[in-house]
Formats: sequence, C-alpha cells, structure tokens
Amino acid sequence: MAFQCQRDSYMKELVTSVVSCCPAGLKQEVNGKKETLKGFNVKLRDTILFPEGGGQPDDHGLIGEVPVLRVTRQGADALHFVASPVEVGQEVLVKVDWERRFDHMQQHSGQHLITALADVMFGYKTTSWDLGRQRSTIELDTNSIQPAQLQELEDAVNEKIRAHISVNVQLLSIDDPAVRSRGLPDDHAGPIRIIDIEGVDANMCCGTHVSNLSHLQVIKLLGIEKGKKNKTNLIFLAGNRVLKYAEKSYSTERSLVSLLKTGPDEHVEAVDKLQKSVKLLQKTNLSLLRDVAILTAQNFKNDPHRGNFFSFHKGEIPMRVSLLVLAGETQFNCFQETLVFLTVGEEKGAGLFLLAGPGGPVSDLGPRILELLQGKGAGKNGRFQGKANNLARRGEVEDLLRQHCKHHGSEEE
Repeated sequence: MAFQCQRDSYMKELVTSVVSCCPAGLKQEVNGKKETLKGFNVKLRDTILFPEGGGQPDDHGLIGEVPVLRVTRQGADALHFVASPVEVGQEVLVKVDWERRFDHMQQHSGQHLITALADVMFGYKTTSWDLGRQRSTIELDTNSIQPAQLQELEDAVNEKIRAHISVNVQLLSIDDPAVRSRGLPDDHAGPIRIIDIEGVDANMCCGTHVSNLSHLQVIKLLGIEKGKKNKTNLIFLAGNRVLKYAEKSYSTERSLVSLLKTGPDEHVEAVDKLQKSVKLLQKTNLSLLRDVAILTAQNFKNDPHRGNFFSFHKGEIPMRVSLLVLAGETQFNCFQETLVFLTVGEEKGAGLFLLAGPGGPVSDLGPRILELLQGKGAGKNGRFQGKANNLARRGEVEDLLRQHCKHHGSEEE
C-alpha cells in the first residue's frame, strides 16, 4: 500500500499504532567524523512521515513526544529511527515537521515541472536531480544551455504556475498498461504512483507533491553549472525558498549600501574600484616590505658585533615574502656562513619559519627545530622551512642555534 503521506501530502497529524520497536544504529557525520548513534527502528501501522526516496529527503517529526531523526523504506514498511523506545501496540500521534515537508513538496513538484518543460521546449532530458538544503539541482543531458533558453524556460514554468494547474496522484497496479516503467527498486511493494500535472506531465514518483501548481508560488532559475560527462546542472529555487532568497539578497544589498556609500546600481563599479585600489596598495606594500628587509640585512652587515647568527620575528603573515628577501640579503649579500632563523605568525601560536645558512648545519638542525616548534617542513640547498604550530618555543630554537654557533667558534648575535 501507499503510505498516508503519499495519499495525502497535506496531512500534518495522524493517529496510528506501533507495530514494532527494535534496537538499531544510525550512521551520521559529526564535525567531519563518522559516528553511529544508538537507538531504535520503529514500524507503524501507517505513517505521514515520508521515507527518503525518488531524490527527496525524508521527513522529520514526532511519534508522541519522541523526535524522529530518520525515516527510511524497507520493502512495504517505513522505518522511523528514534533515540528512545516506544511501546509496541500503543496508539500514538504522529506529527510531521510541516515547514520541512512543504518545502520538499515545493521543490519536488517544481522539479517535475521544470523537467517536463525543458524536455518539451528544448529536448533536454533529465538524468538526475538533487533536492539540496538551500538550492536544488537538475542534471540535464546537454553540454550547454543558452541564457535566452534559460529565461524562456523560467518564463514558461511561472506561466504554468499562474495558470493554476492541478496536480493529481494516481495509484496503479504494477501490471497496468498505463505504467511507464523506468525500472523499480528490487524491494518495491504496493501500487505504482503517478504524479500527473494536468496537460503537462505524468510521471512515476514516490515523493510528496503539491496539489496545484499555484502552491509553488514562483520558481527562480539561478543559473547553470558544468556537469559530468557533457551534462549541465540547472540550479533552481521554488516557493518559500525564493522569498527567503529575496529577503537575504535585500539584506545584503542594504549592508553594501551602508559600506560602499553608493546605491545598489553602483555596487559593482564601487567594488571594482576598491579591488584596483587594494591591488595597488598591495604592490606598494610589497615594495616597502622588500626595502625594509634589505635595510634590516644591511644593518646586520654593518654591525661590528654581528656574529654569524641572525634571528628575526614578525607577527604578520604577509611578511613572509619580505622575510625570504631578508634571508637572501643576510645570508648571501652579507656572509654566506651566517645562520639565519626567521619566523612569522603569532608569538605563542602558529606560524611559518625559515632556517637558512650553510648546507650541513641547516640539514642537521632543521629536524630538531621541527620537533621544538611542533611543525612540518623540509629543506634542501641550505634552506629548511615549514609550518610551526608552537612559536612559543621560538626562544629554545634560538638557544639551540646560538649553542651551535658557539660550538663552531662563532660569536653570539
């Protein structure tokens, strides 16, 4: 049989009974790590919570007061994963998260409408689709879509919405001649559902849909992206998502008006000017940093008490280029036997380091510096550099390098 959510997608509550409640696990990703949550799979006599399928995510909701975290299909049954058990045999009130459900209905019916018209108007077949959390994507069997075609398609789908066209659900037996089978899951059970947009499209689908295209409100085609294997991904929003997108866009626009001190029509020009100014400032800043590096190296060279060890730290990461210049100026323009230790970054946090000097000492001391700074790096040709996770131990590195210089007859800095 079809579930109640498939017979009436607008039903928000249902009284039914618990058929079974068995221990189960739910695999999920938390902070990038896969974990298994222990809980229970509950089977109900009927359900208004849609189990994921047909490209549509599952519903969320409640069984009594117990939150339903996942709904999947197993043959003719829907499995409701919950964290705490419910009593077998008892009657329960099942509630659906209506905001999530109606959003899925709008996106799914919107996909059917776009798919049908893209095929009729341009011969572009839909090969797959994805109902995303913020936007949805239809994969079309074409390597490109022209901007004029995109606009024509958007105009056509919104014209159908304004035409107040009915969307009907038909339940047919699997051997009905009207069934256009595209292949069914191996564990399929029950009748075949046909979603019929009157005069537009009739297609097999297990998902939940609006009963009239007017309930879609509006569809916005955001654009296209290159897909896989000569296909094109069409990105769209339907219904309430368009309203939320407009609200967010307007909020962003007002913030830019305040920041850029210009009207919305001048935003692109204003940002372009800012980018050019920033590039010029970066170029000037880099030139100044190089000058500072050269002067610092010259000061070291002219210091009568310079010794053969030079250490320098700067807090700003953008100083990296300058420090590389400084290393070259100190090591090669002053004394090639000078041991140079440079760091950039937070004094007690993470940053970058560079050790430069004679090849032998650099190769020997580099791994020890990595250990002290808890970093990663490598070296060759008299340079050892990398990332440091603990610049708080920079002083210990300096002591190590000074001891090395003393041991080899060098003066202290």
